[in-house]
Amino acid sequence: MKRTTLSLIACATALAAVTGFAAVSAPDGSGTDTAAPAARLPVERTSLLCPAPSTSDLAETAYTSFTPVTKGADEKGGAALAAAEPADAPGDGKADDKSGEKDEKGEKGGKEEPVVRPKAPGTPVTGKTSGADTPALIGTAEGGSAPGWTVQQTTEVAAGTGRGLQGVNCAAPDTEFWFPGASTAAGRTDYVHLTNPDDSAAVVDIELYGKDGALKSTVGEGVTVPPHSGESLLLSTLSDVKQTDLTVHVSVRSGRVGAAVQALDDKTGGDWLPAAADPASDLVLPGIPKDATAVRLVLFTPGGTDADLKVRLASPSGLITPAGHETVHVKAGMTTGVDLGEVTRGEAGSLVLTPTDRSVPVVAAVRVVRGKGDEQESAFIPAADPVGARATAADNRAEHTTLALSAPGGTAKVRVTASAGTEGGSTATETYTVKAGTTQNVDAPVPAGLKGSYALTVETVSGGPVHASRMLTGSDDDVASFTVQTLPDDRGTVSVPNAEEDLSVLQQ
Repeated sequence: MKRTTLSLIACATALAAVTGFAAVSAPDGSGTDTAAPAARLPVERTSLLCPAPSTSDLAETAYTSFTPVTKGADEKGGAALAAAEPADAPGDGKADDKSGEKDEKGEKGGKEEPVVRPKAPGTPVTGKTSGADTPALIGTAEGGSAPGWTVQQTTEVAAGTGRGLQGVNCAAPDTEFWFPGASTAAGRTDYVHLTNPDDSAAVVDIELYGKDGALKSTVGEGVTVPPHSGESLLLSTLSDVKQTDLTVHVSVRSGRVGAAVQALDDKTGGDWLPAAADPASDLVLPGIPKDATAVRLVLFTPGGTDADLKVRLASPSGLITPAGHETVHVKAGMTTGVDLGEVTRGEAGSLVLTPTDRSVPVVAAVRVVRGKGDEQESAFIPAADPVGARATAADNRAEHTTLALSAPGGTAKVRVTASAGTEGGSTATETYTVKAGTTQNVDAPVPAGLKGSYALTVETVSGGPVHASRMLTGSDDDVASFTVQTLPDDRGTVSVPNAEEDLSVLQQ
């Protein structure tokens, strides 16, 4: 048998092992592509990593887990979320750890009880911790629990640096991250958090870029993150240069990690700065609060070419150009910060950045402040990928949730589903039409008979693309505490090529 035939059989066998139905056929020699279009199937395994939430003794943290119901997903499977601990520590914190289960004598093992025990698809569940000792968490979902699995980490800090509401979506491990919007200025205390879910150590490089380019530092080179553990590094220890606007670049030499920046401010509270969407020439930063009192746009271009961008705001009535900020020039390898002030002027809005001439990849985020005086609070909105087929936001609370939908290109129809509550309630669904070039704050559905918090699932029905974010406000209406999470596609399905069986290939 020829080597090419063996290779084709091996490939078909591998696909069949993954999808359960793949087959292979030989070309018909006509030069016409007759293969059926690729099918989209539910993913079978999802990993999520949550950074250590706070170093404050006053911190109260909630973890909300939710998996949307996905057609065609395996009925079996489950999810686990447990503390990140080095492999040589008691209870190694592995994601598939069955911690808390009793042995034959009814005694619990030496492994720590999970913070939250995820439930079956369609039902959210919340676990809570308090204080400064909560570690990073490592989670894995398999089978029917994997497609679109979402975990929201929400922390309330009553006082001190970073006081207010801090929220972050636990993210999948990766090998590269960009964080425009960090700072080492006076009054800021920023950390980069790294979490390693794997059995071997990860080696990471952390680079900082300010207004004049890269900051000199050797401390961020070759940072080792032990297996099944989390590490946090104070940015001011990586460089002694004070910078109002920084871009943090995390690149992984070996292994993979989860990464996020925690930005804490003495006067305006703090929040998590999640990784921005990959460098691109066209960017959307969705859902700037309508009552924002200050908006600062931070940009960086990683290539060797300057970027010139047109700045527009997708408002409820259409695309408008902020007066005095029609364009922004971003020098190659340097971080640029622009104060946009009260750019939304009491209306929902999303920033839309497009090239004025040639396309140059850029990363971007905005720092948003709400409130005035001693009641100010801040949060971050990075450039985000579209909702795509489906996106999910967990830990929504009645009367404290605002959903922003933006269609910067074409008109789109969007379906929003509210799950049952963590303690009771039934699902509810609404469909919205978002006109081209606009952003709408919609009255998202709330579960009937709601008890506890709930999840919102956003699906693009037609048109688009659609970009979205969710703002969650604190329980005290007199304080401007808030946090914003973007809603990119949850990647709950994966494209698998279809092929037709043709045994004649075995005769070649």
